Amino acid sequence: MDALKKEKDKHIGLRIDSELHYELHYISQYEGRSANGEVIYLIRKAIEEFEKEHGKIEKQQLGLFGPNSQE
Repeated sequence: MDALKKEKDKHIGLRIDSELHYELHYISQYEGRSANGEVIYLIRKAIEEFEKEHGKIEKQQLGLFGPNSQE
Protein backbone atom coordinates (compact mmCIF):
# COMPACT_ATOMS: atom_id res chain seq x y z
CA MET A 1 0.00 0.00 0.00
CA ASP A 2 2.89 2.41 0.67
CA ALA A 3 3.93 2.35 -2.99
CA LEU A 4 0.38 3.18 -4.03
CA LYS A 5 0.05 5.90 -1.37
CA LYS A 6 2.90 7.83 -3.01
CA GLU A 7 0.62 8.37 -6.00
CA LYS A 8 -2.13 10.97 -5.89
CA ASP A 9 -5.29 9.67 -4.21
CA LYS A 10 -8.03 8.77 -6.66
CA HIS A 11 -11.62 9.96 -6.66
CA ILE A 12 -14.60 7.73 -7.40
CA GLY A 13 -18.05 9.21 -7.93
CA LEU A 14 -20.70 6.83 -6.65
CA ARG A 15 -24.46 6.91 -7.19
CA ILE A 16 -26.52 5.15 -4.52
CA ASP A 17 -30.18 5.26 -3.62
CA SER A 18 -31.47 7.13 -0.56
CA GLU A 19 -32.00 4.02 1.55
CA LEU A 20 -28.47 2.72 0.95
CA HIS A 21 -27.09 6.20 1.65
CA TYR A 22 -28.94 6.34 4.98
CA GLU A 23 -27.78 2.83 5.91
CA LEU A 24 -24.17 3.65 5.03
CA HIS A 25 -24.24 6.72 7.28
CA TYR A 26 -25.96 4.77 10.05
CA ILE A 27 -23.30 2.05 10.02
CA SER A 28 -20.41 4.50 9.66
CA GLN A 29 -21.61 6.48 12.69
CA TYR A 30 -22.08 3.27 14.66
CA GLU A 31 -18.52 2.21 13.78
CA GLY A 32 -17.09 5.67 14.51
CA ARG A 33 -16.03 6.36 10.94
CA SER A 34 -17.00 8.87 8.30
CA ALA A 35 -19.07 7.56 5.40
CA ASN A 36 -15.96 7.80 3.21
CA GLY A 37 -13.94 5.94 5.83
CA GLU A 38 -16.58 3.22 5.97
CA VAL A 39 -16.55 2.79 2.19
CA ILE A 40 -12.73 2.53 2.21
CA TYR A 41 -12.93 0.01 5.06
CA LEU A 42 -15.47 -2.11 3.17
CA ILE A 43 -13.46 -1.99 -0.05
CA ARG A 44 -10.34 -3.11 1.81
CA LYS A 45 -12.26 -5.99 3.42
CA ALA A 46 -13.56 -7.06 -0.01
CA ILE A 47 -10.05 -6.95 -1.48
CA GLU A 48 -8.67 -8.94 1.45
CA GLU A 49 -11.32 -11.64 0.96
CA PHE A 50 -10.72 -11.72 -2.81
CA GLU A 51 -6.96 -12.10 -2.30
CA LYS A 52 -7.48 -14.94 0.20
CA GLU A 53 -9.29 -16.87 -2.50
CA HIS A 54 -7.42 -15.78 -5.64
CA GLY A 55 -3.99 -14.64 -4.48
CA LYS A 56 -2.45 -11.22 -4.04
CA ILE A 57 -3.30 -8.61 -6.65
CA GLU A 58 -0.18 -7.10 -8.12
CA LYS A 59 -0.36 -3.69 -9.73
CA GLN A 60 1.20 -5.03 -12.94
CA GLN A 61 -1.54 -7.68 -13.27
CA LEU A 62 -4.31 -5.14 -13.65
CA GLY A 63 -3.36 -3.78 -17.03
CA LEU A 64 -4.67 -0.41 -15.84
CA PHE A 65 -1.36 1.24 -15.11
CA GLY A 66 0.50 0.91 -18.40
CA PRO A 67 1.44 3.69 -20.77
CA ASN A 68 -2.07 3.83 -22.22
CA SER A 69 -3.90 3.85 -18.88
CA GLN A 70 -6.85 6.12 -18.26
CA GLU A 71 -5.87 6.91 -14.62
